[in-house]
Formats: sequence, C-alpha cells, structure tokens
Amino acid sequence: QWQLVESGGGLVQPGGSLRLSCTASGFGVDYIAIGWFRQAPGKEREGVSCMNIYGTTNYAHNVKGRFTISKDNAENTVYLQMSSLKPDDTAVYYCARISSCGPTGSGNVFGSWGQGTQVTVSS
Repeated sequence: QWQLVESGGGLVQPGGSLRLSCTASGFGVDYIAIGWFRQAPGKEREGVSCMNIYGTTNYAHNVKGRFTISKDNAENTVYLQMSSLKPDDTAVYYCARISSCGPTGSGNVFGSWGQGTQVTVSS
C-alpha cells in the first residue's frame, strides 16, 4: 500500500521561507508524477507546483519565481521550497500522485488526500 506524508509546515513571517517535505512509501518518487496543492480557509484546493517523471516542473502563476519543487530519489522525498512568503500563501499544503504535470502546476490526483501540513504566514 502506498502512502505520502507531508511535513515541514509552520508559522513564518511575511518574506520568510519554509521547506515542505513529501515522503513516499510503497513506491519510488522517481517513477511517478507528484504535485503540491494547497487549500486556504473558505477556498477550493488549488494546484501549486508539480513535477513529472522526467523532472520537468510547472508552477501556478502566483508562486512562480518564489517556490521550487525538487526531489531526492535516495530519500524518496519530494520537497517544496517556499521563499518570499506572503499572507496569501497561508493554507494547508498537500502532496499527491498525479496523472501528469500540467502547465499551471496541477494535475489529476490518484488516491485520497493525506493530512497535509499547515503553513501560516503572519507577522
């Protein structure tokens, strides 16, 4: 049975940085496409960034240039490095297996959502 577990969230001041981790079990992250998503209070879940099996990455327009997705196959983990954080980035962040990495940083999700990790950007 495969599983993805998110971690690394927290409280950060505007302009600060955080690195989120998405650790996989039951499969290798080098064989699948992975996406990061987020859901802010009262809003729909949205795609943030994704990476396909070839390492190609895409980002939502509102995080491009500030967020970077990467993966460490040895650690079986996908990361989301977030910089220049804004209060609008406050949300619960999720990672998920996706069918393909679309140009806006999203894709169709396989399986159920995990618990996510809370990111709060506030002074």
